[in-house]
Amino acid sequence: MSELRRNNIISADKNEAMKRAISEVYGLMHSRSPKAHIMTFGCQQNTADSERLAGLAAAMGYTVTDSPDGADLILVNTCAVREHAEKKALSVIGQLKHIKAVNPSLIIGIGGCMVSQQHRADTLKKSYPYVDFSFCTTELYRVPELVLARLHGQKRHFPDVKSSLESTDFSEDVPVYRASRSRAWVSIMYGCNNFCSYCIVPYVRGRERSRLPEDIIAEVKDLVADGCLDITLLGQNVNSYGHDLDSGVDFAELLRRLAAIEGDFRLRFMTSHPKDATCELIDVIEANKKIARHFHLPMQSGSDEILRRMNRRYDTEKYSETVRYMREKIPDIVITSDIIVGFPGETEEDFEGTLSMLEKVGFDMIYAFNYSPRSGTPAAKAEDQVPDETKKERFARLVELQNKISEEKNSVELGKTLRVLADDGDDVTTGRTDGNKLVRLSCA
Repeated sequence: MSELRRNNIISADKNEAMKRAISEVYGLMHSRSPKAHIMTFGCQQNTADSERLAGLAAAMGYTVTDSPDGADLILVNTCAVREHAEKKALSVIGQLKHIKAVNPSLIIGIGGCMVSQQHRADTLKKSYPYVDFSFCTTELYRVPELVLARLHGQKRHFPDVKSSLESTDFSEDVPVYRASRSRAWVSIMYGCNNFCSYCIVPYVRGRERSRLPEDIIAEVKDLVADGCLDITLLGQNVNSYGHDLDSGVDFAELLRRLAAIEGDFRLRFMTSHPKDATCELIDVIEANKKIARHFHLPMQSGSDEILRRMNRRYDTEKYSETVRYMREKIPDIVITSDIIVGFPGETEEDFEGTLSMLEKVGFDMIYAFNYSPRSGTPAAKAEDQVPDETKKERFARLVELQNKISEEKNSVELGKTLRVLADDGDDVTTGRTDGNKLVRLSCA
């Protein structure tokens, strides 16, 4: 029996506690027609988590609303990947003070990566007295209990982050309130074991925990049956899926089984770590047309020395070989990447290596970021931090080069007829190709 199965058995009483709390809050609130508002910062995993927060709110009798004004419950799902994201979240949380002044019975809960750092949870407790509770990324299922406690007039709650993140429990019974009719996020695992020297994620999301393959398959089958056309599998490193299970199902095998589900739909996934991107995985993508021809493979730097300092555990040769095999097997594959500019110790020669890799690989698109120190990570303690002025100058050069490459890549699509999934809504003007490229639609 795997560790994950033991954890799910242990958490059965917690699932029951969640369900009891949902039922009791519903009994207290449904006759009042209460409203709940969910605010989300950060990545796709946070978006998926917020759909579960919205699901919990709906199960408790709240109507999910797009505006915080008039809400009876506000849940803020925060990000900690970059300092800017934390500052923005704190600014928004600060503005909630005025809303609560108008409606003192409003319950405000703060979750996500930012408050899964002890100093941020402590700051909320001491400096934001109108916030009722915070919860770590591993405690999402506890939200109904925390709401119920405040409805009964119990004390504000702010967790001991260390002990909370040590929990490997998660609930398969958290309801989901999906924002889209045609697209869906499906988390296949939680946490991260990689400890890249710049990244806060392992410290705020805990260690890797994979969901059981049968639970994932059942969720995707239900989505397809409901008419969902585009399903993205989520994990901090989907390529390491299943390593903590005894199921014999790794990520390549999981993709193979999901692609075998009957129906007209596309499977996507993110994010992949280059050190774990195998030829078998690429072969599975090539053999199954339901898997989108798009691979997001974060390179981060084109310098082997910087990659070593980042603790990425691959080099540019390994990365290039993976891309070469990918393009050989799937010539029309769209490859995108993440790049960090100005990592501690990055020299002009290191940066030139990144520019060289951009030209060599020919990414269709990149997400580029100036390095942002994250307290508690090894890179934040490095003495050779790169000046902001240098980061900005290098960033501009990087974007200029990539824009030229992207234009060349996109120009070959001119004149082609492509299958595009249009966005939800009445006034549809955009959609996405199989390679996840944004297309503007003419509605004339």
